[in-house]
This record gives sequence, C-alpha cells and structure tokens, in this order.
Amino acid sequence: MALELTHASDNVFEDLGFDPEVAKVMAMRVDLMVAIERAIREKEWTQIEAAEVLGTRQSRVSDLVRGKADKFTLDTLIEMAARIGTTVRMTIEQTNAPHGKPV
Repeated sequence: MALELTHASDNVFEDLGFDPEVAKVMAMRVDLMVAIERAIREKEWTQIEAAEVLGTRQSRVSDLVRGKADKFTLDTLIEMAARIGTTVRMTIEQTNAPHGKPV
C-alpha cells in the first residue's frame, strides 16, 4: 500500500477546509492564545491569579488554556496580551484575492 502525501499550507485551518479569510483570523487567535497561555505558565500563576491580571473570570482563563479559540475575539486576546506585558504587532500587506478582489 503506497502512502500518499499532501502538501500543507502554512495555515492548518485552511488545510481543514475553512475559508482562507476565516482561517487567517482563526490562526491569529490561536497564536495569541498560545502566547498568553505560555506567559501564564512561565509566571506560574493559578487560573485565579491570571484572571485577576487579565481582567476576566477564572472560567475564561480555563477556556483560554484549553484552546477554545471560538470563545475569544481578536480584540479580547490583544487586550489580554497587553495586560500581561506582551506586545502584539500587526503586519499589513495588500494582496489580491484569486478573483481580483482586494482581501
């Protein structure tokens, strides 16, 4: 039985069939969540301590560390990152969608 390999894109969500624009936003949310969760771990905060710093409830911190990206907006995650001292930078590039419509 031959093994067939499929080349992946740089975005796992796009590979899973999500619309490219939606996949980009999902990937950004997950990247922010990973950075915040890593900072919480490095600081050895409990979820309650993290919630106080992040300005949210412990249950929201639980959602964050469990990777429930659908429960967070980019705005919320950027605010949380700022509260723990993480700088978030955006790169904006003009590209064209396959049908010539600006993205």
